Amino acid sequence: MNSQLIEQLGFKLGANGLPYDVPIHPNLVHFTLGLFIMAIAFDLAGMLFPLEQPILKFFALTAMRSGFFDVGWYNILAAAIVTFFTVLAGFFELMLANPPIDMKSGWGLGAAPTMLLHGVGGILLLTAIVAMTVWRGLQRYRWHRDSARQVQWSYLVVGIVLLGILYLHGTLGAQMGDEFGIHNTAVNLLREGANPNLRLK
Repeated sequence: MNSQLIEQLGFKLGANGLPYDVPIHPNLVHFTLGLFIMAIAFDLAGMLFPLEQPILKFFALTAMRSGFFDVGWYNILAAAIVTFFTVLAGFFELMLANPPIDMKSGWGLGAAPTMLLHGVGGILLLTAIVAMTVWRGLQRYRWHRDSARQVQWSYLVVGIVLLGILYLHGTLGAQMGDEFGIHNTAVNLLREGANPNLRLK
Protein backbone atom coordinates (compact mmCIF):
# COMPACT_ATOMS: atom_id res chain seq x y z
CA MET A 1 0.00 0.00 0.00
CA ASN A 2 1.16 3.52 -0.73
CA SER A 3 2.86 5.04 2.33
CA GLN A 4 1.28 8.44 1.59
CA LEU A 5 -2.19 6.89 1.91
CA ILE A 6 -1.19 5.46 5.28
CA GLU A 7 0.08 8.82 6.44
CA GLN A 8 -3.29 10.37 5.47
CA LEU A 9 -4.83 8.02 8.06
CA GLY A 10 -2.54 9.50 10.69
CA PHE A 11 0.01 6.66 10.78
CA LYS A 12 3.76 7.20 10.47
CA LEU A 13 5.53 4.13 9.14
CA GLY A 14 8.79 3.06 10.74
CA ALA A 15 11.76 1.15 9.35
CA ASN A 16 9.75 -2.07 9.43
CA GLY A 17 6.94 -0.60 7.30
CA LEU A 18 4.53 -0.52 10.26
CA PRO A 19 3.25 2.30 12.48
CA TYR A 20 4.76 0.51 15.52
CA ASP A 21 8.19 -0.95 16.30
CA VAL A 22 7.35 -4.63 16.74
CA PRO A 23 4.95 -6.50 14.42
CA ILE A 24 1.89 -7.66 16.35
CA HIS A 25 0.77 -10.53 14.12
CA PRO A 26 3.80 -12.83 14.61
CA ASN A 27 3.56 -12.49 18.39
CA LEU A 28 -0.15 -13.30 18.44
CA VAL A 29 0.45 -16.20 16.05
CA HIS A 30 2.78 -17.84 18.54
CA PHE A 31 0.25 -17.27 21.30
CA THR A 32 -2.46 -18.93 19.18
CA LEU A 33 -0.16 -21.85 18.36
CA GLY A 34 0.87 -22.37 21.97
CA LEU A 35 -2.70 -22.36 23.23
CA PHE A 36 -3.91 -24.75 20.53
CA ILE A 37 -0.97 -27.15 20.97
CA MET A 38 -1.52 -27.22 24.75
CA ALA A 39 -5.26 -27.80 24.27
CA ILE A 40 -4.68 -30.89 22.13
CA ALA A 41 -1.76 -32.12 24.27
CA PHE A 42 -3.70 -31.93 27.55
CA ASP A 43 -6.82 -33.53 26.07
CA LEU A 44 -4.61 -36.32 24.74
CA ALA A 45 -3.03 -36.65 28.19
CA GLY A 46 -6.52 -36.87 29.68
CA MET A 47 -7.48 -39.66 27.27
CA LEU A 48 -4.28 -41.57 28.08
CA PHE A 49 -4.59 -40.97 31.83
CA PRO A 50 -4.91 -44.67 32.82
CA LEU A 51 -1.51 -45.31 31.19
CA GLU A 52 0.07 -42.27 32.85
CA GLN A 53 -1.30 -42.91 36.35
CA PRO A 54 1.49 -45.28 37.49
CA ILE A 55 4.15 -42.78 36.31
CA LEU A 56 2.42 -39.91 38.12
CA LYS A 57 2.21 -42.02 41.29
CA PHE A 58 5.89 -42.95 41.02
CA PHE A 59 6.83 -39.24 40.98
CA ALA A 60 4.28 -38.52 43.75
CA LEU A 61 2.38 -36.14 41.46
CA THR A 62 -1.26 -35.82 42.34
CA ALA A 63 -3.27 -35.32 39.19
CA MET A 64 -6.87 -35.91 38.29
CA ARG A 65 -8.07 -36.81 34.83
CA SER A 66 -10.61 -34.00 34.86
CA GLY A 67 -7.78 -31.50 35.44
CA PHE A 68 -6.19 -32.42 32.12
CA PHE A 69 -9.53 -31.94 30.36
CA ASP A 70 -10.06 -28.59 32.09
CA VAL A 71 -6.72 -27.33 30.79
CA GLY A 72 -7.57 -28.62 27.31
CA TRP A 73 -10.92 -26.84 27.28
CA TYR A 74 -9.71 -23.47 28.56
CA ASN A 75 -6.73 -23.48 26.21
CA ILE A 76 -8.80 -24.10 23.08
CA LEU A 77 -11.33 -21.50 24.22
CA ALA A 78 -8.52 -18.96 24.65
CA ALA A 79 -7.04 -19.98 21.28
CA ALA A 80 -10.36 -19.26 19.55
CA ILE A 81 -10.55 -15.80 21.14
CA VAL A 82 -6.91 -14.86 20.48
CA THR A 83 -7.07 -16.07 16.87
CA PHE A 84 -9.63 -13.37 16.01
CA PHE A 85 -7.07 -10.72 17.02
CA THR A 86 -4.28 -12.67 15.30
CA VAL A 87 -6.12 -12.64 11.97
CA LEU A 88 -7.17 -9.01 12.40
CA ALA A 89 -3.57 -7.90 13.06
CA GLY A 90 -2.39 -10.09 10.20
CA PHE A 91 -4.68 -8.44 7.67
CA PHE A 92 -3.74 -4.96 8.88
CA GLU A 93 -0.05 -5.75 8.53
CA LEU A 94 -0.64 -7.50 5.19
CA MET A 95 -2.24 -4.30 3.83
CA LEU A 96 0.96 -2.42 4.70
CA ALA A 97 3.27 -4.98 3.08
CA ASN A 98 5.58 -3.85 0.30
CA PRO A 99 7.36 -7.05 -0.80
CA PRO A 100 9.78 -7.41 -3.71
CA ILE A 101 8.03 -8.70 -6.82
CA ASP A 102 11.07 -10.32 -8.45
CA MET A 103 11.73 -13.02 -5.84
CA LYS A 104 10.51 -16.55 -5.24
CA SER A 105 10.20 -18.37 -1.92
CA GLY A 106 11.73 -21.73 -1.11
CA TRP A 107 8.45 -23.24 -2.29
CA GLY A 108 8.77 -21.51 -5.66
CA LEU A 109 6.00 -18.98 -4.98
CA GLY A 110 6.17 -15.25 -5.53
CA ALA A 111 5.23 -12.73 -2.85
CA ALA A 112 1.65 -12.21 -4.07
CA PRO A 113 0.63 -15.91 -4.08
CA THR A 114 2.35 -16.41 -0.71
CA MET A 115 0.49 -13.44 0.81
CA LEU A 116 -2.82 -14.57 -0.73
CA LEU A 117 -2.45 -18.15 0.51
CA HIS A 118 -1.43 -16.96 3.96
CA GLY A 119 -4.35 -14.50 4.20
CA VAL A 120 -7.04 -16.91 2.96
CA GLY A 121 -5.50 -19.73 4.99
CA GLY A 122 -5.68 -17.55 8.11
CA ILE A 123 -9.43 -17.10 7.71
CA LEU A 124 -9.92 -20.83 7.11
CA LEU A 125 -7.81 -21.70 10.15
CA LEU A 126 -9.74 -19.22 12.30
CA THR A 127 -12.96 -20.94 11.17
CA ALA A 128 -11.47 -24.37 11.92
CA ILE A 129 -10.29 -23.36 15.42
CA VAL A 130 -13.68 -21.84 16.26
CA ALA A 131 -15.40 -25.01 14.95
CA MET A 132 -13.05 -27.15 17.07
CA THR A 133 -13.90 -25.00 20.11
CA VAL A 134 -17.64 -25.46 19.55
CA TRP A 135 -17.10 -29.20 19.07
CA ARG A 136 -15.04 -29.33 22.27
CA GLY A 137 -17.68 -27.35 24.18
CA LEU A 138 -20.43 -29.73 23.07
CA GLN A 139 -18.36 -32.68 24.26
CA ARG A 140 -17.66 -31.01 27.61
CA TYR A 141 -21.12 -29.69 28.42
CA ARG A 142 -23.51 -31.96 26.49
CA TRP A 143 -22.33 -35.25 25.05
CA HIS A 144 -19.77 -36.38 27.67
CA ARG A 145 -20.77 -34.27 30.67
CA ASP A 146 -21.05 -37.28 32.98
CA SER A 147 -18.25 -39.30 31.41
CA ALA A 148 -14.69 -39.65 32.70
CA ARG A 149 -13.47 -39.32 29.11
CA GLN A 150 -14.51 -35.86 28.03
CA VAL A 151 -13.33 -35.88 24.41
CA GLN A 152 -13.67 -38.16 21.42
CA TRP A 153 -10.73 -39.74 19.63
CA SER A 154 -11.98 -38.25 16.36
CA TYR A 155 -11.66 -34.77 17.90
CA LEU A 156 -8.03 -35.45 18.81
CA VAL A 157 -7.24 -36.85 15.35
CA VAL A 158 -8.71 -33.74 13.71
CA GLY A 159 -6.73 -31.59 16.16
CA ILE A 160 -3.47 -33.34 15.28
CA VAL A 161 -4.18 -32.95 11.54
CA LEU A 162 -4.92 -29.27 12.16
CA LEU A 163 -1.54 -28.93 13.91
CA GLY A 164 0.11 -30.17 10.71
CA ILE A 165 -1.84 -27.64 8.64
CA LEU A 166 -0.86 -24.89 11.10
CA TYR A 167 2.78 -25.89 10.59
CA LEU A 168 2.49 -25.55 6.79
CA HIS A 169 0.58 -22.29 7.12
CA GLY A 170 3.16 -20.93 9.55
CA THR A 171 5.90 -21.78 7.05
CA LEU A 172 4.22 -19.46 4.54
CA GLY A 173 4.24 -16.69 7.15
CA ALA A 174 7.89 -17.35 7.95
CA GLN A 175 8.75 -17.11 4.25
CA MET A 176 7.03 -13.72 4.10
CA GLY A 177 9.22 -12.35 6.88
CA ASP A 178 12.45 -14.21 6.18
CA GLU A 179 12.61 -14.58 2.41
CA PHE A 180 10.57 -11.57 1.25
CA GLY A 181 11.56 -9.36 4.18
CA ILE A 182 8.00 -8.20 4.85
CA HIS A 183 8.03 -5.99 7.98
CA ASN A 184 11.59 -7.11 8.69
CA THR A 185 13.37 -4.00 9.98
CA ALA A 186 16.92 -5.03 9.05
CA VAL A 187 15.92 -6.13 5.55
CA ASN A 188 14.02 -2.89 4.91
CA LEU A 189 16.96 -0.78 6.07
CA LEU A 190 19.37 -2.72 3.84
CA ARG A 191 17.03 -2.20 0.86
CA GLU A 192 17.12 1.55 1.56
CA GLY A 193 20.91 1.42 1.65
CA ALA A 194 21.03 2.28 5.35
CA ASN A 195 23.25 0.57 7.90
CA PRO A 196 21.02 -1.30 10.41
CA ASN A 197 23.84 -1.19 13.00
CA LEU A 198 23.73 2.61 13.00
CA ARG A 199 19.96 3.12 12.65
CA LEU A 200 18.91 0.59 15.30
CA LYS A 201 21.08 1.81 18.19
